[in-house]
Amino acid sequence: MAHEQNMLDILQEFNLNGNDFQCVPLIVGLINDTFLVTNAEGEQFILQKINRNVFKNAGVLMNNIGHALPFLTAEDYAQITFVQTRTGKNYLVKNNDFWRLMTYIPDSTTYNTTTNTSTAFEAGRIIGEFHRLLKDADVDLFEDTLAKFHNLEHRTHEFEEALATSEVQKREIAAEAITKAHHFLKELQHLNNEKLPVRICHNDTKLNNMLFSKSTEKALCLIDLDTIMKGYFYYDFGDAIRTVVNVAPEDEQNHDLITFNNELFEAFVDGLATNDSFLTEEEKQSLPLGAVFMPFIHGLRALTDYLNNNRYYKVSYENQNLDRCLSLFNFAEKALQKKDLMAACIQERLK
Repeated sequence: MAHEQNMLDILQEFNLNGNDFQCVPLIVGLINDTFLVTNAEGEQFILQKINRNVFKNAGVLMNNIGHALPFLTAEDYAQITFVQTRTGKNYLVKNNDFWRLMTYIPDSTTYNTTTNTSTAFEAGRIIGEFHRLLKDADVDLFEDTLAKFHNLEHRTHEFEEALATSEVQKREIAAEAITKAHHFLKELQHLNNEKLPVRICHNDTKLNNMLFSKSTEKALCLIDLDTIMKGYFYYDFGDAIRTVVNVAPEDEQNHDLITFNNELFEAFVDGLATNDSFLTEEEKQSLPLGAVFMPFIHGLRALTDYLNNNRYYKVSYENQNLDRCLSLFNFAEKALQKKDLMAACIQERLK
């Protein structure tokens, strides 16, 4: 009852009619707490409590989203709208917690994985559209919500620090993952960012951050915009590939089930190609290794978190971060084996 009253107190801080709300937790994200809110008229909203351990400055985060949303509007791109608080802000600070409320897009769904080439095509199309719509946004307006988020040097330093300070037993259990991490760090020295344009990226383009229409099965928009900030296109490309072309979940322990599906990859690239060409030649050349880099860096972060006693990601059992890491490293290995196939497909289809 106290919890329900607390939620009602929070909702009443926003510009909403009435005080009769149903609030149901949605278990989707690894970071924020998310709730589906329904009022007496049947209108629905998404309420989120932003994880302060991860996002220290909700103002910067919401400013970035505010800079991006005016560009993210098109006939075939669904618009996300934030409900303002009674003081005119797009987020609420209450009892040291950050909250925000946004409109719920009806008849929509998300997928964690897919075996459907039309879903993969739509995923590529919507990521291309997201970037096409944002290409004229002023990158200098966007601040880092998470400093050095996909920065390899920074993540390597964090990993080495965790190695130095972690319990001996944890290092022994994670020995295989630690060896693989050092192998990939050598391989990824070939990824050079110097000639790549800095773009506004989503930075977390896993498949379940894309909203799909239940009726048409078309992709509607990207959601979970907390990490919108400067980056390189291969970040968004590689992050999508790791969840679109692999039909196994992120912490799958049976690595025989982890796949790099060629047909799903080709469909994704075909979807991306439906947007006007906005990529430079150097960007296209970075994409195959980007599809190795992103699963690896997510795996490295999970391994680091495991060694640091699971401070960042929510886990449901002790070794879940280690399982995530090994699964992601396994996919990165499979992506590395397909590097030439990816390069040929991109060269042929992304004109």
